[in-house]
Amino acid sequence: MQDDWLLVEPAVTNLREHVERGGLDGLRAARSMTPDDAIEIVRAAGVRGRGGAGFPVARKWAGVVAGSGPDDERFVVVNLAEGEPGTFKDRALARANPYLVIEGALVAAHAVDARRIVVATKAIYRDIVDRLVVARSEFDAAGLLAGLDVQVVEGPDHYLFGEETALLEVIEGDDPLPRQIPPYLYGLYTTGPQLGWSAGVDDSPGGPATPSSNPAVVNNAESLAHVALVHRFGADWYRSLGTPDSPGPTIVTVTGDVARAAVATVGLGRQLGDVIEDLAGGVRPGRRIKAVLPGVANPVVTAADLDAPVSYEGLAAVGSGLGSAGFIVYDDTRNMVDVAYQVSRFLHIESCGQCNSCKLGTHDVTALLERLVLGDPPATSAVAALRRSLAGVTDSARCYLPTQEQRVIASLLDRFPDDLAERLAGVAGDPDVPLPKLVDLRDGVATVAAGPPHKHPDWTYHETPVRLTRS
Repeated sequence: MQDDWLLVEPAVTNLREHVERGGLDGLRAARSMTPDDAIEIVRAAGVRGRGGAGFPVARKWAGVVAGSGPDDERFVVVNLAEGEPGTFKDRALARANPYLVIEGALVAAHAVDARRIVVATKAIYRDIVDRLVVARSEFDAAGLLAGLDVQVVEGPDHYLFGEETALLEVIEGDDPLPRQIPPYLYGLYTTGPQLGWSAGVDDSPGGPATPSSNPAVVNNAESLAHVALVHRFGADWYRSLGTPDSPGPTIVTVTGDVARAAVATVGLGRQLGDVIEDLAGGVRPGRRIKAVLPGVANPVVTAADLDAPVSYEGLAAVGSGLGSAGFIVYDDTRNMVDVAYQVSRFLHIESCGQCNSCKLGTHDVTALLERLVLGDPPATSAVAALRRSLAGVTDSARCYLPTQEQRVIASLLDRFPDDLAERLAGVAGDPDVPLPKLVDLRDGVATVAAGPPHKHPDWTYHETPVRLTRS
């Protein structure tokens, strides 16, 4: 993308280089405004969160301000716990310019009057952690933190670490187990009770007389980079880059059965097929695209819908979603039941187990799909049981994971009935069809997590992969 202000090349290696490229102009502009005005320009730009849901950033900030009590402390939390299969955008951004992410977090802190910022990422992302720690130190040494406490927290390699309430649990030193109450109502280090995994009321001598909820703004790393650019260039500039409902650019990852893996910035509104062709070189010679998965959060996109715009509204119109803009491409050699098995297995393993309907439901679906893929088909009536498990998997759900199971698996089975018929006929498939959990992506080559140790549904690791229906 021309004038790519997100994935800059060469990468920014220090704060001085960031300033030479226009960095800090957004922060200075924001700090010259009232907090309300700083929120208003983000609202005028139409910035939507790039973490997957596409929730308007300004609305989230305003909700934190409105939901705060007089005794509350406010927080800004940067979500860099990227774990969606097929997605590498936030790590690519942090490699290219971590200073832009921190600048956006400082803008957010000014807008909501927060005094503490937490940048949360995975401990296994060592190069990203190191870049963030150095960047924070340089901001501090330059006197740019203005009394703000900025902390980098290293968390576990669990998918649910990226769920915003589970992220807060990790920051507080607990496991990534989603809460029932959103961060704008129940944030960090609260002294009031809640109905989530853990509840804390500080009734010790000298404890607070009034319980506090300490609401937190939790924004994806890319979202905050966008905020810094909006304050640098203005709302009109941002809206000129996308569509009316999906303003701005976004960072796209393309992996799977393509000529080369790619992570790049595109303007929202381009056709999906063109993005795959231009960024990743399309599929191998003699093959055709059969399906595209936008990560594991939205229904599959079929070959018939490759002209859909890469935007929130464009992909919703074909029964899917943009998600975190990580597109996994499958060519016509793949059977989509095999893909469904890999998705269901991933979500079952990553389910935390707080909700029985989720853990047991994803188990039942995965076990049945495993039999189909291994050439041991159950009775056709078992497909009806699978449908029932999908229908009930979301009961009493704390987070979105079981909804992902429901929507993605149903779409793969419904939109590829011939593939299901082939597996029901006893034709064995490929239980190891790729579902790329990206460890790295450089120079067109994706490195995926593979081999032992294997993660099991209880979040322990073993030398052999889990099999739910066979030893």
